[in-house]
Amino acid sequence: MSLLPYFLQLILMLLLVLALAVGSLWLWRKLQPGMGIGGRERAVRIIDALPVGATGRLAVVEFADKRLLIAVSRGRIELLAEAPVPTFVVPDVDA
Repeated sequence: MSLLPYFLQLILMLLLVLALAVGSLWLWRKLQPGMGIGGRERAVRIIDALPVGATGRLAVVEFADKRLLIAVSRGRIELLAEAPVPTFVVPDVDA
């Protein structure tokens, strides 16, 4: 009795299961919003957030070339300050 056909069938089935697992993970990643590598550009970005107290939070949000400091609590969101997005200029070394 030869075991070669059994091992070939076993290896083929293992490769099939591996291909199905990789394919399903790839598909799941593509279908999840915001998880793709080439995801769409968002209009609003959270730059930083800091918890204040039990239910409050301060957050810096970037929107339309502005940075907004907002206070977020359970039933309320307030704009505290607004500033332009900082731009960094590399100084000219030759000057």
